[in-house]
Amino acid sequence: MMPERGVPLDHRAEAWERLTRAVNQCVKCPLASGRRNVVFGEGDRLSRLLFVGEAPGLEEDEQGIPFVGKAGQLLNRIFEAADIDRKDIFITNVVKCRPPGNRVPSIEEMLACEDFLKAQIALINPSILVCLGMTSTKWILKTGESISRVRGKWFDWKGIKVMPMFHPSFLLRNQSKKKGSPKDLTWMDIQEVRDRWLECR
Repeated sequence: MMPERGVPLDHRAEAWERLTRAVNQCVKCPLASGRRNVVFGEGDRLSRLLFVGEAPGLEEDEQGIPFVGKAGQLLNRIFEAADIDRKDIFITNVVKCRPPGNRVPSIEEMLACEDFLKAQIALINPSILVCLGMTSTKWILKTGESISRVRGKWFDWKGIKVMPMFHPSFLLRNQSKKKGSPKDLTWMDIQEVRDRWLECR
């Protein structure tokens, strides 16, 4: 059963334990047969700031930790530059198992994981949710707009402020730091996220 947003603290630990067990044992889609590790997510489960990416990659599948590959290393540098301690936030993905070849997860695969993500959001009860990339943005906001059109804008979603940002893997393919470049825009976005987060801590 899905937990409601704002689950009382004394019930959260038990709910997290049940959810973690359910995710680790999940075989609802074919991705389960090829995974090395489920990538549940990590960070402060009481954080007001939640980041949601697309799906685990090779390094994440090997370690069972989100955003530890090249894209994750860049994301860490972005956090550090913005004075955001990764231990103070929570990071997860729409899909908890690695799609073959790091392809975009299918609708069926995302549907299989949907209740897990909803439960994580309910338990964390964040004030701010950052969608990293188009996949999580489309899944959360149900929009057909491109990431270039929606990034940097605030949206209201079930009482949560949502900010889409470029996925760090996209930034790795677009190295320019010129004004108006994806990296420049991401720097603007992460500062705005940080400032809004500090206001609600």
